[in-house]
Amino acid sequence: MTRFVALGLGVLLSTSTKAQDEARYADLVKHAYVLYEQKDFKGSAETYSKAFEALGWKGTSNDRYNAACSWALAGIVDSAYFHLFRIAERMNYANIRHLQSDTDLNTLHTDARWPSLCKLVQANKDKMEVNLDRPLSRQLDSILDLDQRYREQIDGVEQAHGRQSKEMMELWHTMAATDSTNLIFVSKVLDQRGWLGPDIVGESGNSALFLVVQHADLATQEKYLPMMRDAVRKGNAKGSSLALLEDRVLMRNGKRQLYGSQIGRDPETGVHYLVPLEDPDHVDERRASVGLGTLAEYLAYWDMTWDAEAYKRELPALEERIKAQRK
Repeated sequence: MTRFVALGLGVLLSTSTKAQDEARYADLVKHAYVLYEQKDFKGSAETYSKAFEALGWKGTSNDRYNAACSWALAGIVDSAYFHLFRIAERMNYANIRHLQSDTDLNTLHTDARWPSLCKLVQANKDKMEVNLDRPLSRQLDSILDLDQRYREQIDGVEQAHGRQSKEMMELWHTMAATDSTNLIFVSKVLDQRGWLGPDIVGESGNSALFLVVQHADLATQEKYLPMMRDAVRKGNAKGSSLALLEDRVLMRNGKRQLYGSQIGRDPETGVHYLVPLEDPDHVDERRASVGLGTLAEYLAYWDMTWDAEAYKRELPALEERIKAQRK
């Protein structure tokens, strides 16, 4: 009996310690991201290292990638390459498009190790996609590139020329025309073959299906929303992506969003705000259920803080202001 109790206590202590380590890891990763947003890149990178140490030098592929970005921006390329090769060699990181287009990693491009890293990541992608419908996958990869290409220019053009500038209007026009062309192709795929999963079109191809619909008109979104819900149930689409589409459809119909994914911008002041949200007290529970991080983490990207009580007090006035702007 004593032996059994001692064993049980050991299991409990081990479980408790593991939970504490995981909690510390999560806290440090959050702090590292905040430092990144504040452009304290070395501080961010060092905090990521503390997080990995807290978990026995383990860490998720995403967190190690983010650590690499902070090290690269801090000018310490050896540490950046350490994390990138680690996720490529041990975690089968395969997002070659993101790796090559991420401006955080620009300082690595002239290093002799860059071609080897890209070759390894591309090999991971090829291995993962060996059974894909390759012609369709390549077409959707190109559509994803086009979908993101002009959106990635928005901040730079606005900062250089202004929100109402001729250059900004031209960018919006080009983006709208590209979205329209992309939608013709994606609609044909969805109508003829349904919502294809990563096993058929790859991760990037699967993302292209979602993003093209997410950037389409309301009628299109409402048409394919039931299809995407079914795709999530079958494992052919991400719950986190569906949450964004659900929120956008609700917002466009003048209803409150559920997951807090939609950010508005005051046309007069240019200040961002969280679009009206249903049940703010439990939003993080809903976000967690679909694989999204906390609302506070998400809003930090927009230089906003999250205070549920303050938001609830201000919500009626926000809804009145939005209603007046739509008239």
